[in-house]
Amino acid sequence: MYIRSTIFLATGLALGACSESFSNSKGASSRPQLPENIVELAAPNQDLATAYFRPEDNCYWYMHAGPVETTPLPLRTAGGNPICVKPAT
Repeated sequence: MYIRSTIFLATGLALGACSESFSNSKGASSRPQLPENIVELAAPNQDLATAYFRPEDNCYWYMHAGPVETTPLPLRTAGGNPICVKPAT
């Protein structure tokens, strides 16, 4: 009985220690904070902690964690429009 408990405990600790290191999402702590006006525009149910600006299209994106995979999606307003900025000219 003691050996079985030890195996379960060791397995649980090993899996818990590895769970964050296998995440493919970028760390939220390394991201710059979103501007306040972008936060106000964003519709609910979007992960603003993972939101980032993509210079290729001048739009804000976030990482949607679905049941199977994590996918980048455009950050949208409550009306469904993507949140983008005009490029500086």
